[in-house]
Amino acid sequence: MVEQLYKLQNGTDIRGVATKNPEKEVNLTVERVRLITRGFIKWIKNKKNLENNKIKIAIGMDSRLSGPEFKQCICGELLNSGCYVYDCGLCTTPAMFMTTVTENYRCHGAIMVTGSHLPYYYNGLKFFTESGGCEKEDIKYILNGALDKYDNSVHSRGTISKVDFIDEYSDILVKKIREDINSKVNYNKPLSGFKIIVDAGNGAGGFFANKVLESLGAKIQGSQFIIPDGRFPNHLPNPEDKEAMHSIKEAVIKNKADLGIIFDADVDRAAIVDCSGREINRNALIALISTIILEEYPGTTIVTDSVTSDGLSEFIQELGGKHHRFKRGYRNVINEGIRLNNQNEGCYLAIETSGHAAFKENYFLDDGAYLIAKVLIKMARLNSEGKSIEDLIQNMKMPVESLEFRFDILDENFKEYGDKILEELKLYIKKVEGWSEVSPNYEGVRINCCSFKGSGWFLLRLSLHEPVLCLNIECDLSGYSNIIIDKLKSFLIEYKELDITNLNTH
Repeated sequence: MVEQLYKLQNGTDIRGVATKNPEKEVNLTVERVRLITRGFIKWIKNKKNLENNKIKIAIGMDSRLSGPEFKQCICGELLNSGCYVYDCGLCTTPAMFMTTVTENYRCHGAIMVTGSHLPYYYNGLKFFTESGGCEKEDIKYILNGALDKYDNSVHSRGTISKVDFIDEYSDILVKKIREDINSKVNYNKPLSGFKIIVDAGNGAGGFFANKVLESLGAKIQGSQFIIPDGRFPNHLPNPEDKEAMHSIKEAVIKNKADLGIIFDADVDRAAIVDCSGREINRNALIALISTIILEEYPGTTIVTDSVTSDGLSEFIQELGGKHHRFKRGYRNVINEGIRLNNQNEGCYLAIETSGHAAFKENYFLDDGAYLIAKVLIKMARLNSEGKSIEDLIQNMKMPVESLEFRFDILDENFKEYGDKILEELKLYIKKVEGWSEVSPNYEGVRINCCSFKGSGWFLLRLSLHEPVLCLNIECDLSGYSNIIIDKLKSFLIEYKELDITNLNTH
């Protein structure tokens, strides 16, 4: 059982296959969720130095099919341990964190049942205190505690209250948007005249359409997939998914909307589409929100993950900001932003290309809805000046070609094998004219490639959780990526335990 539980750790949360399906075997069961909940109770009790009957825990879930059963199991275990429980029902990951810092709640901990953007048969658990999400070491502690002897010393059963916390969370967002726009024309309805559509991907983000946008006066006709459906029948709830982005793009154009908003299943990520149907995600989204933050906090450092473009770096620097490119993984990015602040280097935004955006002003919480709130505030202000949000990033240099590949490592010691490839790549590039290693660099090997035929860069890195090498390539000239690929092939082909089939067929 110990090994099975450890396999459910996915960095800073728990994730596994929870629903029977034709593709993968179920490994996240009700019994394992119950045991993990025990470990969480032990962890929070130790962290807060509290007795069980003093502990307040909030629990919520996204729309996944296994969510209600898991939530019921968790509530039962919390109650048996004497905890006071807030059952928030359908909720979002950021809202669950907010139960730990909101007056009248001030929960000692919160649990979110979510599989994020993954297919319907996945589910998982995310844990919070008022300090933020759990770290890897916390998850290990929780899993270790899951199999400890059960503490049956509690004499009284806990109590439970059902609350619509998503309503209170929506009120927080509405208040923020109203106050920051501060419209002299229509304070309560500052988005009147805008047509804004939401694509929730049948996840938990549908609330944003009627509880936030409509409350602020926006027209939301054309919003799609806002009814929760854990089968995700229309597209994956993922702002990085091409089908999902195409769907919201088509909806914006069809409905002649001013803005399209798309969330992942638990609303800790988001992306947008402008009125012309242009997708603003990944580097473009980082550029947009960096513009907004740099106006508010001039000269601040923007922390991103490792796969961001050179064009983004130039854009941030031209605005007077500093671009600190760090590692993949939203917790890595957020923690680096916090670390820089602790060293007195101002960082007001930490954002990953996946759409996880965390603001210093908002507890360094990665919150897709708060990210969109910042965009809406700026959009309304620009509109009063006859401008639009797309004007903010019109000068950003976009790559002509942008490619991504994943290579399976077949060696059982995949980390050592991958590290060996990366170290030997550093030696290989010294023999290639026009190639130079980028420094500083915190993940993998990043190479600038320049010749009379064009310029670009590539990053080869180990996946955070899988036996995979990931390759990102960007170029400023059509066809130049093929030149980079050909030179890389001659190096990578020597490694027999690396499957580069997809590179050969490019």
